[in-house]
Amino acid sequence: MSKQYFGTDGIRGKVGDSLITPDFVMRLGYAAGRVLTSMESNLAKGAHPAVLIGKDTRISGYMLEAALEAGLSAAGVDVLMTGPMPTPAVAYLTRALRAQAGIVISASHNPFYDNGIKFFSSQGTKLPDDIEHAIEAELEKPMQVMESAKLGKVRRVKDAAGRYIEFCKSTFPNTHDLRGLKIVLDCANGATYHVAPPVFHELGAEIIVIGNQPDGININDGVGSTHPEALQKAVVAHQADLGIAFDGDGDRVMMVDQAGQLLDGDQLLYIIASARHEAGQLQGGVAGTLMTNLALEHKLKSKHIPFARAQVGDRYVLELLNKHEWQLGGENSGHILTLDKHSSGDGIIAALQVLQALLQSGKTLTDMLAELTLYPQVLINVKTAKKIDLNQHSAIQASAKAAETELANSGRVLLRASGTEPKIRVMVEGENRDQVQALAERIAAVVTEATR
Repeated sequence: MSKQYFGTDGIRGKVGDSLITPDFVMRLGYAAGRVLTSMESNLAKGAHPAVLIGKDTRISGYMLEAALEAGLSAAGVDVLMTGPMPTPAVAYLTRALRAQAGIVISASHNPFYDNGIKFFSSQGTKLPDDIEHAIEAELEKPMQVMESAKLGKVRRVKDAAGRYIEFCKSTFPNTHDLRGLKIVLDCANGATYHVAPPVFHELGAEIIVIGNQPDGININDGVGSTHPEALQKAVVAHQADLGIAFDGDGDRVMMVDQAGQLLDGDQLLYIIASARHEAGQLQGGVAGTLMTNLALEHKLKSKHIPFARAQVGDRYVLELLNKHEWQLGGENSGHILTLDKHSSGDGIIAALQVLQALLQSGKTLTDMLAELTLYPQVLINVKTAKKIDLNQHSAIQASAKAAETELANSGRVLLRASGTEPKIRVMVEGENRDQVQALAERIAAVVTEATR
């Protein structure tokens, strides 16, 4: 059963359009509050359900925060406000404060003029589909207001940042510290700007911070994991040992070695997996996605580490990990899940896991990746004017099949619709970069023509 409003990562869109408006978000808060109230059976008599709300640094967050607060309160739900806080921090604090749900106001890596609403369950995981369906059903009903005595109350969680900082530090072994390392942090002018620096500083690293001056409109603007050029330049300029870049809401991470070379999520996942495997600490195998580089799969299997692919999206990686009872998985975009450390993908914690692997091995990032050479992978995002069924479009399918035949089992083709933006993603991967580039451009041209 398809959903009308929820995508792969909550509800997202341009601020002021049909969904990301004060009116819709207030009704969304009310609908979510009604669903939570109806399903909560473990509260003390007379107690209200509580929902934790955090946000990134977008200027529209103030408006949407107020709208959610009003809708939840009208439904009789108490609200706990954290202010700017990374998405994984909200997942953690929802569990720690025993809230019935958590909400993040963020559009992650998107530009400032977009925003969105993400929900977490009481266990700090993405809401199951049946709850999202129930919220959508409630949205179709008229909004009412609880009698005054039953309205929800609102309070600020004043120590939210400190709680999360200590939680992140607790995932790093007490037997190690970061003394002697010079690290550049790029906070994307986003939600990690005030929490990531203390984490790495208090663990002993010398840090240089960029992208930590948010003004409401500069989130992800030329900085962060989606624009790593600034970090690459800063690492070289400061002669740092490495650099770490987060995205706007802090659930993604990219890293840069001392020479300024960028490492994506596949490479970071390999470092963590290899270190855990060698230490006998890897539970089961590793989960990737349809976008995971084929070279990573081959290298893990050469080490006898099981590997499986999920649909693109961290919620699907999580489902696959739970299915196999594994702990480690991620995406090449930098979403990395370490379920023995956190219930959610967390950029800060993933970076700490990589640093732990480096310290235990005595190697640099470059050394750790010497045996992994990623296959050239070309991704072209084709903006679309209309929705199409990729599987039913004969010209697109014929173009993809011809490319796969030309690759002759030395690569692969992947076509998929973005779950968050009006785009078709064309990915071609293989051993020969020129061939891969040409095939990707050929398929993208067919997709462009078909979606006009």
